[in-house]
Amino acid sequence: MSVLPHGLPRLRTLVTYLRGELGRAEQALATAEEHEALTASRRPPKEPPAWLVERGTGGGRLPARVHTGDCWDNGNRCAPATPEQIRQLLAEGAPACPHCRPDTALGVLE
Repeated sequence: MSVLPHGLPRLRTLVTYLRGELGRAEQALATAEEHEALTASRRPPKEPPAWLVERGTGGGRLPARVHTGDCWDNGNRCAPATPEQIRQLLAEGAPACPHCRPDTALGVLE
C-alpha cells in the first residue's frame, strides 16, 4: 500500500509531476523504438537457406518436395535443410522440385 499526500493541492501537484514523468518516459520509449527500427533497417537481410524441404499437408507432414533455397516455387510450408538432409530425402524417394532441380545441383540424379 502506497502512502499518498493528503489534501487536494498536494494530490494535484503529485499528478502533475507524474504526468510529466510519464511524458518523459513515453518520449524516451519512442526514441528507443525509432533507433531500433533504424538499426534494423540498416542490417543486411538474412541470407536465405541454401536448401529447403517442403512439407505435405497431411497429418504426418511428410516431405512433399525438396528445393534449392532460391526456388520461386517453394510454397509456404518449407523448412531449411542441410545438403546432407536433402541427399538423404532424395535417396528415400522424396521428389525433387522440377523447377530448381536440387538433385542436379547436388549431383544426385533420380
